[in-house]
Amino acid sequence: MPIHWTNLMGVVTTACAAVFILTGAVLMLFFVPSSAPVRYDGSYLPLDGETVSAAYASVLHVAFDVPGGMLLRQLHHWSMQLLPAAIMVQMLVVFFTGGFRKPRRTSWVLLFLLLVAALVAGWSGYGLPDDMLSGTGLRIVEGITVGIPVIGPWASSVLFGGAFPGRIIEHLAIIHFLLAPVLLVVIMAARGLLGWLQRPAQTTGLGRTESNIVGVPLFPTGIMRLSGLFAALLAVLVFVSATVTVNPVWQYGPSDPSNATAGSQPDWYTGFLDGALRLVPPHWEFVWDGYAWPMFILVPLAMVTVFLTGVLVYPFLEQWVSGDDRDHNLLQRPRDTPARTGIGVAAMTFFGALWGAGSADVAAHELGFAFEHLISAGQVMIVAGPLAAFSITRRVCLALQRKDREVVLHGHETGRLVRLPDGETIEVHAAADPETRWRILSSEQHAPIVLRPRADGRITPAARLRAGLNRLLFEDRLVPLPPSELEHPPVSQRTSDTAELVHE
Repeated sequence: MPIHWTNLMGVVTTACAAVFILTGAVLMLFFVPSSAPVRYDGSYLPLDGETVSAAYASVLHVAFDVPGGMLLRQLHHWSMQLLPAAIMVQMLVVFFTGGFRKPRRTSWVLLFLLLVAALVAGWSGYGLPDDMLSGTGLRIVEGITVGIPVIGPWASSVLFGGAFPGRIIEHLAIIHFLLAPVLLVVIMAARGLLGWLQRPAQTTGLGRTESNIVGVPLFPTGIMRLSGLFAALLAVLVFVSATVTVNPVWQYGPSDPSNATAGSQPDWYTGFLDGALRLVPPHWEFVWDGYAWPMFILVPLAMVTVFLTGVLVYPFLEQWVSGDDRDHNLLQRPRDTPARTGIGVAAMTFFGALWGAGSADVAAHELGFAFEHLISAGQVMIVAGPLAAFSITRRVCLALQRKDREVVLHGHETGRLVRLPDGETIEVHAAADPETRWRILSSEQHAPIVLRPRADGRITPAARLRAGLNRLLFEDRLVPLPPSELEHPPVSQRTSDTAELVHE
């Protein structure tokens, strides 16, 4: 088992999913998935005698009347808040290190599906309490669904079971308590099986090659490390759940289809969807073939769909562009792949712009800015931000490559100045340690694709596109150091011995 902090992100994901599923199984025993009106007579006195839905009353019962119910409910909620974050960090680590390359493309697809399953689980649980906050969110979902041309009204009727709010609580309960946990377990089990059958990927380092593994034995050392992290994370979740309140539905009050909550915010992991809706100009629509085509709904849906599809298919696209079908068990440093790293940072900037727009109303209220100005800034950011992020990140990666080259050729600066017998003053450089030299010099080099015409002398557009993308992804990097420069120590290193004698 290789030792690196990135290898432990899977434990964080597993622990969060385990807490979410187990606490959800217990909460399911007390939750009533029904929007039927009932009279509340529980311990929360401000609502005593009020007419609320059965779902809302059961949530208050768990929070105030079931021993340990508040802790159990907040454990369930906080684990879901952390689960998408752990999966996203895991995806970023895999992306920036090239861990999605063959033979791990299937594992990347499963990791993406795991994120989707987590988002579905969180979204379905968001509406179950049937409080004013969740009701406002469900009203937004209903408006988006109805706005889809041709099939919108039918899809909304199926989802909600009739006119809003319909039987949405009953439908969400099936998704949240049955479908989502099963998907999480099946996907994690499939990824675990793949991880067991495949050789684990490891970072570059001294003695590490494509055909060996440098680390600790899985049994018992590796298992003890993973179990310790699992237990520590459980302790943190319990501590946070016992001290920090999350989603206080009793403060929002029961859902009312005729009202909405000002300043309502979705859970953080779905905020980018709300932000996509806000950045498109309102009332941007037209009528065609007897149907209204609301572009302020269709454009955000298309934008998010294209973004998520790009995340899913990127490993296959990069392999097609590079033409590299070899198995890779060594991970890459982000600086050694400037274009891929730039694409990753650009995607993070795009996601961040959407996410920030989702809370523009709260930011406008807290910071005293005009809401319209924040939306305009978000519209500029969503276009210019990723382009600037890609360019800057690529240049930074190349600068770090040049720094690595200097370290290999001239060593590290020590800050020590000595005078040579001829009166010259030089700075003594310390040679790079073998681990650093190995990590720098073992970076992969890709050969560019050469355009070759077919038998009829033509070059297909697909071949031109592939060659152009190949140059974009792999050409912008420093050439390897020639062996002649590596065989002889640099001048600063040869004079360091003389400088030491003069110093003595």
